[in-house]
Amino acid sequence: MTSPTPPRRLRAVRVLARLQRMLEFANAGVTIPQYRMLAVLSEGGERSARLAQRLAVRKPTLTALADGLIAAGYAERCGEPGDRRIVRLQLTDAGRTALARADEAYQDALAPLLGRMADADQLIDGLADAGDVLDEWLRGRVSAAAEKEVR
Repeated sequence: MTSPTPPRRLRAVRVLARLQRMLEFANAGVTIPQYRMLAVLSEGGERSARLAQRLAVRKPTLTALADGLIAAGYAERCGEPGDRRIVRLQLTDAGRTALARADEAYQDALAPLLGRMADADQLIDGLADAGDVLDEWLRGRVSAAAEKEVR
């Protein structure tokens, strides 16, 4: 007896989980959490609290990730001009190189799958759209958290 096909959204969730697993096996030189942090840092330096919110991780997790990237020479902590209490994380040149290498490795890992799809561009466009919506949603969460801090 065969089991019924899961609803499309559930199937999509399961596919995303499988795709993540494919990326985990890619020889990217960094872990997926490190990659996510490098990608966010490539957009400009961030304070740790804001970075934790953008990555949807707790501050201790962020600190551990940051410490690993700093130890590898991929990121550095920099003071804020005019306010020594503020510390930002920024990519180093080695971090930019590591990110570019990981970008390529992850794209290469997905290439055989995308090459077999009838319309890979549709998937890519859909994921890019989902990324835009996710970014907007996370910005809203960060703004709401900042408002709470002000109160």
